[in-house]
Amino acid sequence: MIATPNKRTIRNLSIKSLKANKLRNIFAVMAIALTTILFTSLLTIGISMNKSLQESSMRQVGGSAHGSFKYLTKDEFDHIKIHKLIKNIEYSVSVGFAKNNELSTRQTEVRYATNKEAEFMFDLPTKGRMPQNENEIALDTIVLDKLGVPHEIGRKVTLTYTINGKQATDKFILSGYWKGDSVTPASMAWVSEKFLKSKLDDIDYKYVKSHIKETGNFTGLIFADVMFSNSFNVENKLLKILKDNGYKEANIPVGVNWAYTSGQITSNLGTIAALIGVMLLIMLSGYLIIYNIFYISVANDTKFYGVLKTIGTTSKQIRSIVKRQAIILSIIGIPIGLVIGYIMGAVLIPFVMQIVNVTHTEIYFNPLVFIAASLFSLVTVIISCRKPQKIASEISPIEAVRYTDVQDNGKRKDKDSTNGVRIYKMAFYNVFRNKKKAIVVMISLSLSIILFNSVYTIVKGFNMDKYVGEFMSSDFVIATVGYFNPSVGYKGQDTLKEKTVDEISSLKGVKNAGRIYFKEIKHKLTDKSLKWLKGALKSEIAIKDKSGSTEETNKILESKEMKLELYGLDKLIWNKFKIYKGIFDAEKFATGNYIIIGAPNIYGTSGTESYYDVGEDFKMAYDDGTEKTYKVMAIGDIPFNLSIKRADPKAVQISIPSNDFKAHVKKPVIMTASFDVEKKDILSVEKYIESYVKTKEPALSYMSKNLYEREFAKTQSTYNVVGYSLSFVIALIGILNFVNSMATSIISRRKEHAMLQSIGMTGRQLYKMLLFEGLYYALFTILIVVTFGTAFSYIIVKVIAGGIWFFSYHITLVPVAICLPFLIVMSVVIPIICYKTTSKRSIVERLNEIQ
Repeated sequence: MIATPNKRTIRNLSIKSLKANKLRNIFAVMAIALTTILFTSLLTIGISMNKSLQESSMRQVGGSAHGSFKYLTKDEFDHIKIHKLIKNIEYSVSVGFAKNNELSTRQTEVRYATNKEAEFMFDLPTKGRMPQNENEIALDTIVLDKLGVPHEIGRKVTLTYTINGKQATDKFILSGYWKGDSVTPASMAWVSEKFLKSKLDDIDYKYVKSHIKETGNFTGLIFADVMFSNSFNVENKLLKILKDNGYKEANIPVGVNWAYTSGQITSNLGTIAALIGVMLLIMLSGYLIIYNIFYISVANDTKFYGVLKTIGTTSKQIRSIVKRQAIILSIIGIPIGLVIGYIMGAVLIPFVMQIVNVTHTEIYFNPLVFIAASLFSLVTVIISCRKPQKIASEISPIEAVRYTDVQDNGKRKDKDSTNGVRIYKMAFYNVFRNKKKAIVVMISLSLSIILFNSVYTIVKGFNMDKYVGEFMSSDFVIATVGYFNPSVGYKGQDTLKEKTVDEISSLKGVKNAGRIYFKEIKHKLTDKSLKWLKGALKSEIAIKDKSGSTEETNKILESKEMKLELYGLDKLIWNKFKIYKGIFDAEKFATGNYIIIGAPNIYGTSGTESYYDVGEDFKMAYDDGTEKTYKVMAIGDIPFNLSIKRADPKAVQISIPSNDFKAHVKKPVIMTASFDVEKKDILSVEKYIESYVKTKEPALSYMSKNLYEREFAKTQSTYNVVGYSLSFVIALIGILNFVNSMATSIISRRKEHAMLQSIGMTGRQLYKMLLFEGLYYALFTILIVVTFGTAFSYIIVKVIAGGIWFFSYHITLVPVAICLPFLIVMSVVIPIICYKTTSKRSIVERLNEIQ
């Protein structure tokens, strides 16, 4: 066949074919736009989430620099700062720590810093400026609020602080402030360079540095933050800088900002797999509908392509016609999808951030999002059109004349019937006369239901009791403010008084109150317990665990003495034990002759064994000089949320009744008090406790089960919004695919329907046939969802929610039951609309119509 090389003719044919298929064009543009929406929103969320997580991690670390050098003298800093690896270096100089009583619950460091260093540390004033005069200071809003200073430049601030191991008090003028962030490990109180010169001139920096471990004082020493050309191998670069200058890490500690570490990427393989899975799911959804649209279009235009072949158009030129149409439609659909997708991503980002528990949320505009989304969508369109292009290019003129939209594999058999023609059988054959098209539509519809089922399974699998139980063992817990702050911790303060517990216990609705007393004492190990400890620490990995050095471990083994964490528990707490070995007997425990010993968190141990076994004697030496021998009743722990909240493998954890604790411990101190309350009175009791700690005892704080229940509901709602939004868009794709298939099927068979009516089929029978066709689509879609979809949904759920500790998987078909009525209604309504549209013309007119 002689080719017609006229490119303009091919271009004109493509455009005219586009104009002749307006309905197809609408569906194609909508499909491409929806696919682009999903890609754009997902990439927007992904990039913003990554940036927000990184910044949130930086805020937790306390800075955005790649790494840092600590405790530098001026000479050391001057040598280090000129190293060729360093792109930028900024610094702060330590003065000491704020010691105002109001700041006892918030660590506040007094320092001088360069403007850029303050920016690195997220502590640059947003109102006012950094201090310049000797009597100026800049503080965050957390410190200002605790000191009772209004957020106004020029306000007077009285600050008590340590300097070179001594305490001093000065009055300052507020030169600047910024919003404090509770996730940062400490607040900064910036002073001026003039202040440093006036206060630190007589300090021996070398002496201060050599006595840091003994004194805990590092006044005048420099903390340097550095930025490199990239964030790869930060630790190696820091160590190289030290080595090149003749310094050692033992003398100058280095810090690596773990927000930059590549290890985070590999540790989140599940998240990456989930992201890839969702991207593939979007591509599959987009592929199915775009492929089907063009496949149906080519099938309907078979005679058109046959005529083109007759007049000399080559296969390559026909493929070009189809491809050109797809690209033109992409040029229209992709920009629409980019705009809507970006808006959708921006709306969903705050909800996603709540899921991953990140408070700092920012929407990052990145051109790469639009480039990547456009490319993904375009690739999906091109892949989707390859098969239709091939089909169109292989059509011969003879096939075009005989085309009836039926797949003929040469194995068809004539079917004899003794009962006449059955409408539902005709409908069945019509649905599957083109098996490929039918299967594609059914899979496309199934995907949205499968995703909806997966989201529903995840959300309903969240176990509130499991979630709340991890944080709260009672309705309320009251303790010192530091107890609830991991960076501060409980330090044995005698803040929570018996009268406070009694006052709250007397409130209406309070059923039970349970005190936990705590004391750290020394314990002499027996030969048997020492042998067990040596066995547990035999691996080098265990000896070098993060909570203790080899030196500390050797001291324990040599002295045979270690720390003992003693808990005195009221009866309310007794049923909270996690018992690993033995049986807890409340009556025996109440006698005061038995203990529950904790299972130490030592690497390599089973987690259910301890220094002393069940039934063995345990001798306790109290600080009042008395000794008492107990029997080990069981090995077990009190819940972490009721403990001192630090896991120390170099300590023995012992629990005894509170009466026995008070009988032997000098000045017994209440660490926490827990309260169980009637459900109807929870709100009134919480209101009272909240008011009490604010007005009467500001050094106390509380946690409530109600608070965690609200957090749980918030987590559920965020998964709902994100998951169901994604399900909705994919559902639109499925519905669009179904509408397109039904509409084009009915339109392409309008002459066939007229022929059936001309030989006796009534309009009612034709309507019933189309109705059955729609119902078959619904039926087989549900079958796919219930069989293959259940397995696919399980995989999706496990990838996304398998790592969530409060998630429990349960198979459910509730979403299928919810979707079924909608699917049936849609399967009935769409054929009706399409039929009424085509049946407006008379039978004769439809028979005479040229396709």
